[in-house]
Amino acid sequence: MPVELHVVEHPLIADSLTRVRDKDTPNAIFRQELERIGILLMAEASRGLTTHAVRVQTPLTETAGRQLTTQPIVVPVLRAGLGFLHAAQELLPNADVGFIGVARDENTHMPKPYVNKLPQNLAGRQCIVLDPMLATGGSLEHTCRLLVERGATGTIIVVCVLAAPEGIELLRKTDLDLSVYTASLDERLNDTAFIVPGLGDAGDRQFGSPA
Repeated sequence: MPVELHVVEHPLIADSLTRVRDKDTPNAIFRQELERIGILLMAEASRGLTTHAVRVQTPLTETAGRQLTTQPIVVPVLRAGLGFLHAAQELLPNADVGFIGVARDENTHMPKPYVNKLPQNLAGRQCIVLDPMLATGGSLEHTCRLLVERGATGTIIVVCVLAAPEGIELLRKTDLDLSVYTASLDERLNDTAFIVPGLGDAGDRQFGSPA
């Protein structure tokens, strides 16, 4: 199945991306700038959502309008994905929200799942996964397979700040149908599977180190 990569170019995204990359940006500002990126990426990623025609009464007359045919389900990957959740809810206030928690084993770099809060049946629902750092691709693959197991069909939309070539390559070797929207395709992963040049640990930079 295809994995389409969309690197979204926008001056406001570029401005915020520079701030979140800066190691001296405080956590509070990091969260603000991350959300700003999230709103702009979500606006682009949601262009293809299906709408249908309706009639609406304005203060002056009746006119034609369009509404979303079905409300998507938004799935942040904990904990870094929470940084995009408010942005998604600003644009899709009626969307349902599911949660997937995946930690990374620091020795093997493999995903270690710890939360799965999804609707039992996702048939006919547009799924939007919020995973700010697409590094090895393991956590994202795990999350998307859980969605497919619950009946998700069609293209799953993925929104991330940064993507690594290794992660995109892994996903392209799977049978998943994904459309990935990111602010940057970075250079590579380092020996500890962090994205380079990257921005560090997105979870720690939002919420502080849990250690």
